Amino acid sequence: MFYVPISLFCTLLLCFHLAFFFSSTTTNTYLPSLCSPISKTNTTTATKYPSSKPKTPPPQEPNATTKYPSSKPKTPPPQEPKYEEEEEVVEEEDDEEEDEALFRLASLTNPNPTTPKKIAFMFLTTTPLPLSPLWELFFQPPNQTQTLYNIYIHADPSRPYEPPFSGVFSGRVIPSKPTSRADPSLISAARRLLSRALLHDPSNAMFVLLSPSCIPIRSFPFIYKTLANCSTKSFIEILSNEPTLRSRYDARGLGTMLPEVRFDSFRVGSQFFVLSRKHARLVVSDTRLWPKFKLPCESVYTCYAEEHYFSTLLNMEMEVGDGTCVPATLTHVDWSWSGGKYGHPRTYRPEQVGPGLIRGFRSAMPRYGDAGAGNWSSSEDYPFLFARKFSPTCLEPLMRIASDVIFRD
Repeated sequence: MFYVPISLFCTLLLCFHLAFFFSSTTTNTYLPSLCSPISKTNTTTATKYPSSKPKTPPPQEPNATTKYPSSKPKTPPPQEPKYEEEEEVVEEEDDEEEDEALFRLASLTNPNPTTPKKIAFMFLTTTPLPLSPLWELFFQPPNQTQTLYNIYIHADPSRPYEPPFSGVFSGRVIPSKPTSRADPSLISAARRLLSRALLHDPSNAMFVLLSPSCIPIRSFPFIYKTLANCSTKSFIEILSNEPTLRSRYDARGLGTMLPEVRFDSFRVGSQFFVLSRKHARLVVSDTRLWPKFKLPCESVYTCYAEEHYFSTLLNMEMEVGDGTCVPATLTHVDWSWSGGKYGHPRTYRPEQVGPGLIRGFRSAMPRYGDAGAGNWSSSEDYPFLFARKFSPTCLEPLMRIASDVIFRD
């Protein structure tokens, strides 16, 4: 009488067990965004941390789901802090390997640009380019039948970008990583921009590094003609007589830069440069000086790696007297005010913007090397093409004088 119900009960138990087995062994597949590169970090993370989760996951810190797809057990093992530290080291190593692979690939590109020659405008930013409307006008000159430029943006992914990049800046952000002022991360960011520009278009002949506070002080046709006509030259400030040169050299510790970088080879200069394709390849292919300049600093007040690395590298690598490296920046900046001693140049405010300011930039001449224009071996003089540092509130007065002053040469 009781044989059938007991059999049925056993069958139900067996089905329940199988259903539980199949549901517990099913895992989610990680689908990376089509707009992002597949990095070793993502692959390693998915392998280290299983995707199964407890029914009620514990609260996690922001972005924890990105680094650790699976939630932690309710009672973490004592070694958990050690695992987190090891994971950070692994991620840093993977980032370094990823950059090295990119740089190696870019160093194999053709050093001679194809025609028509183009200008690569590279923006290194942590903001959504507050002066972008002015640049929009700059990049859309009348009667231009051919695109003679490319735009590349390195945007710190840890910062907010509202409003997002739009117009000519839409879709121009390269795979980027966090950056900090007075930190080797700015060197890496500039090298990523150079690498992406080298690989993207073989017509890129000149590479202009810009900040979000930079503006053009000439029209696009004027700047294009100036740079295209001297596309075998680079413009980068190279200074050896700065008062803080010794303390900057020793910022990582006495003797740390030796033997690769001797003090008499060490140089400083503005981080904003214009490089030829030949010198852009030289920068991304460097493996000799970078290990020294990426070292941590003991004195953070004199350690501005982004102002040391490029000037020192070009100074050491270029042939003496070859005339291909002009020791001056084409981006005007005012260090004469009292606040300049704290590591920041003058920041222009709306009430200072007017036709007289732009004309003043144009009439000024870059300093060539250490002793002014007389130290530059060539008889050619070059004008400033860009200027910084403008606050976001300067946009309105800049737009008012854009057509009649800034873009009228």
